[in-house]
Amino acid sequence: MIFVTSGRSIPKEKGLDHTLALLKEGYNFIPERRSELQSDIFQTRILGQKAICIAGEEAASVFYDENLFTRKGAAPKRVQKTLFGENAIQTLDGEEHKQRKRMFLSMMTPGRLDELAKITREQWRAKIPEWEQRDEIVLFHEAEEIMCRIACQWAGVPITEVEVKQRAIDFGTMIDTFASVGERYREGKKARSRSEEWIEKIIKQIRAKKLHPLENTAAYIIAWHRDLKGKLLDDRMAAIELINILRPIVAIGRFVTFGALALRDYPEEREKVKDDQGGYSQLFVQEVRRFYPFGPFTGARVREDFTWRDYEFKKGTLVLLDIYGTNHHPDLWEHPEEFRPERFKDWKESPFSFIPQGGGDHYMGHRCAGEWVTVLVMKESLEFLTKEITYDVPTQDLTYEMGRIPALPNSRFIIKNIQQS
Repeated sequence: MIFVTSGRSIPKEKGLDHTLALLKEGYNFIPERRSELQSDIFQTRILGQKAICIAGEEAASVFYDENLFTRKGAAPKRVQKTLFGENAIQTLDGEEHKQRKRMFLSMMTPGRLDELAKITREQWRAKIPEWEQRDEIVLFHEAEEIMCRIACQWAGVPITEVEVKQRAIDFGTMIDTFASVGERYREGKKARSRSEEWIEKIIKQIRAKKLHPLENTAAYIIAWHRDLKGKLLDDRMAAIELINILRPIVAIGRFVTFGALALRDYPEEREKVKDDQGGYSQLFVQEVRRFYPFGPFTGARVREDFTWRDYEFKKGTLVLLDIYGTNHHPDLWEHPEEFRPERFKDWKESPFSFIPQGGGDHYMGHRCAGEWVTVLVMKESLEFLTKEITYDVPTQDLTYEMGRIPALPNSRFIIKNIQQS
């Protein structure tokens, strides 16, 4: 790997384009180049354009300054066509973003989060009789389906028993293919189209007063949300934003799978999570979110020319913030490659050092509004795995590939001999 540097110019990776390297190396693409350069900033070329890669707490605080960066034009259309949906909240800025963000945050009241915890416990428990009759299950696939049930029930989206498995597969495929190419990517686009058509019909039924979700549910709030001009979102955009509630909850199945892997790899943690003294399960959940690969990086474009650390950032330049690398940055985390839930006991809750789902302020910035949902559902799910059932973990391939975005244990975590505790 060859780099060129001069003065205070940004270190540059030599070559015409490094998109293929990014697809091959995945989570390690930015960290490995930072390590070689001994720099938290470098310049490369992705999809034929210049991109500046940055990492660390200070870098994140700059990246989430909306006076310096805009999200418009940052998320590739191929990502919008699988993961986010076109022109969704992740692509908005300024007052438009803040107003849409308030819509999402209005769903996160204490009462609604308590209801979510209750639904989560009920949906996991409902699977026990079936699992006890089976030789083994693949936890990841079961978790995605359970998360789909949780998401729809909590959001006020009707779903039949017949369709739940396919809907879960579609949401999972949207998540699994956003960084892929070829046939795998095409499957993600098809899953996105099917999901948007399904949810758009539900939005239309709500607006036609044929469906009556509770007023505090996501389905109701999004269906009747008005933009800055006082207009309802069009049917398809409302569907896209409702999916932006459902899909991230389904994605929690990945964190739950990695949590189960941590319980297996660090057996001393199981009793600590089960006993939950001093809120230990919360510490465990946070360390799972920090330690395992979930979001690799996120992008924005420079709004206006500015200088940071004597480096010049030109208007329109694509900038990638290293999420995985910041969560493993040695300047921020002691022994970052070790799994240590205790590190969160006295954590100062910096909005820019721990960014598994983005950084900054929940209300004003681009930090994920669903982060509270993720932590709560993970906590309930992992407490279920430690307190309410016993199971064996047979020999299998539990390694995961850092070059695959998003990452997962290769065997998807198989468990057997499941019994209610």
